Amino acid sequence: CPHPLLYKILDIIINITRSIPFLILLILIQPFTKFVVGKSYGTVATIVPLTIAAAPFIARMVEGSLKEVDHGVVEAALSMGAGKMTIVIKVLIAEARTSLLVGVTIALGTILGYSAMAGIVGGGGLGDIAIRYGYYRYETGIMLITVLVLVILMQVLQWLGTLLSKKLDRRRG
Repeated sequence: CPHPLLYKILDIIINITRSIPFLILLILIQPFTKFVVGKSYGTVATIVPLTIAAAPFIARMVEGSLKEVDHGVVEAALSMGAGKMTIVIKVLIAEARTSLLVGVTIALGTILGYSAMAGIVGGGGLGDIAIRYGYYRYETGIMLITVLVLVILMQVLQWLGTLLSKKLDRRRG
């Protein structure tokens, strides 16, 4: 169901949002965050900028994955009388699932990095530990350990995502 005007509007919003570095976005939308959750710092407050930063990133990933689906498969489903929801769920999502899973893995890694950056505004987690105890107290060891934990987390996420995508890939026999 193409909606060219809606697509163009969302396309512009996504491009603008994605072009703002997360740390700047985090600070830029503090008044909006305070309006939404009642404060502009802390763990709960970081959910607002994380959502605003992640949504367009994920939207682009999903768009790319769905564009990879062969149009012939969609046409075949239409010719067999499939409805819109059937095409979305049983054709588009089913055919794009490997690519979507790879995109989810990339998005989770990016969001992990964003959440670590949220430590600058008391967002909690490893970023907060790295800033509060590593950087402000000049404890290089703590900083290095938090970086190591982030690297390990990212490696595990990537490994799991790759393993699952290989397992679910229809093209691999």
